[in-house]
Amino acid sequence: MTTEQAYSRALVVVAHPDDADFGCAGTVAKWARQGWEVFMVICTDGGKGTTDTEMTPQRLRAIREEEQRNAATVLGVKEVAFLGYPDGELEDSREVRRDVVREVRRFRPDIVLTPDPYRATHSHRDHRICGQVTLDAVFPYARDYHHFPELAKEGFLPHKTAEVYGVMSDHIDHYVDISDTIDVKIEALKAHVSQIRDREGLAERVKERAAELGKKAGYTYAEGFHRFRFQR
Repeated sequence: MTTEQAYSRALVVVAHPDDADFGCAGTVAKWARQGWEVFMVICTDGGKGTTDTEMTPQRLRAIREEEQRNAATVLGVKEVAFLGYPDGELEDSREVRRDVVREVRRFRPDIVLTPDPYRATHSHRDHRICGQVTLDAVFPYARDYHHFPELAKEGFLPHKTAEVYGVMSDHIDHYVDISDTIDVKIEALKAHVSQIRDREGLAERVKERAAELGKKAGYTYAEGFHRFRFQR
């Protein structure tokens, strides 16, 4: 039995609507097909992700939330939680950490997927903050009662997560075969109409990247992660 075969619950924590679908949708769809319960947390509202000067953040927020719910349905995600922080303004604050800890304790995952904050190349600031906050939330904050004891009093009891998969990483040390779910990933991405400019070339681009990763692991298509492990 592989490590993943011992698990049955996963939580994806990302900064913006569509981050999960670009980074790990093939893996999410695969696990959902295998009977896993998969949940998703979106930290910001995505309200600034447009070049359209006539679009308002309020309108875009509603559009992107609906797009993410539609994509999650395609993938088989059980629930999507939106924390609603302003796009581009995510902070490593006690408030954000508490909110992510609450979601980890609520969904109680075996594996958490989140942006790798330790990339050597530059990435979106919200991605870096999201990844760092989530890693800290998993260990030690969600694990230990005396971190955010107010959450325990609300019924969100401590939880130990076994692993975190760093998404969008350039320190990849683990690959997941998504050869059977690459088309599901593409369909989920198509749900993000406001964000996909070249819809006709989308499938080719996604498959090209997944094939590059798959070649390194002996798969037709793959997604790659930076793996963090914790004692349970």
